[in-house]
Amino acid sequence: MTARLSTKHLLGIKSLTSEDINLIFDTADNFKEVINRPIKKVPSLRDVTVANLFFENSTRTRISFELAEKRLSADVVNFSAASSSVKKGETLLDTVNNILSMKVDMVVMRHPAPGAPVFLSKHIDANIINAGDGTHEHPTQALLDAYSMREKIGDLTGKNIVIFGDILHSRVALSNILCLQKLGAKVKVCGPPTLIPQHIGQLGVGVEYNVQKALEWCDVANILRIQLERQDIKYIPSLREYALYYGINKQLLDSVQKDIVVMHPGPINRGVEITSDVADSKQSIILQQVENGVAIRMAILYLLAADRGKV
Repeated sequence: MTARLSTKHLLGIKSLTSEDINLIFDTADNFKEVINRPIKKVPSLRDVTVANLFFENSTRTRISFELAEKRLSADVVNFSAASSSVKKGETLLDTVNNILSMKVDMVVMRHPAPGAPVFLSKHIDANIINAGDGTHEHPTQALLDAYSMREKIGDLTGKNIVIFGDILHSRVALSNILCLQKLGAKVKVCGPPTLIPQHIGQLGVGVEYNVQKALEWCDVANILRIQLERQDIKYIPSLREYALYYGINKQLLDSVQKDIVVMHPGPINRGVEITSDVADSKQSIILQQVENGVAIRMAILYLLAADRGKV
């Protein structure tokens, strides 16, 4: 019998226990082995239909989920708000109910409104996976980030992790903080004061405004991009100035007398928050994050399907 998650949906890291996270990681280990075989497909979800509902643009997350679903032999329905009846005024609930009429078992959803997946989970029977809701959470990204860290440096208990960049507008930052804390890591954030949320200390994280000091403290540097598309006013004078004071470059990295693991959830603004010689260096595990994303999402789909008695 397949071990079960303590929750029917993946709405956020907040709803997961540390046991859930470790179960996802152990399951992902098995699927990572599968996706490195010559035949990369298993029949685990052959009776399951998954709808990918993306109300916001996405490349990496959407492709990663679709690949994970197809590797598990699920039937996949793709929905994009840009080419749908949403443009004609159809509500979120009507859209989803129409899709569920097609007998969909699971919904992977990205939406610009924080809390949209939670709203949906209260109204429909399908398992909901949050693929990013506004500036709130992005749980699968946090899980693949933590999984990638664990793979590189081992048990995260007591390890020092710094999240650099636009913390204010990032759904990845909140999910990462919650996930890393549940795994016993110590977390700090680093960025311009205008891009650090005012009360972030209440989450039990440290705040550092000096990039050099943050690098000297950390074992892992998880670097986020500046989210210009979410900024209705200017939070920084210019990208050039941001790169000068808060960008991570090779000279800065080399000045720290230890091997720091460098990560980035993508897409990368090369030359802004990170230079190419850092992104492509031996210390970077950015491409491993992409590979691990498929394994982690396979694990989540598989474990939630078990909840429906489909595995």
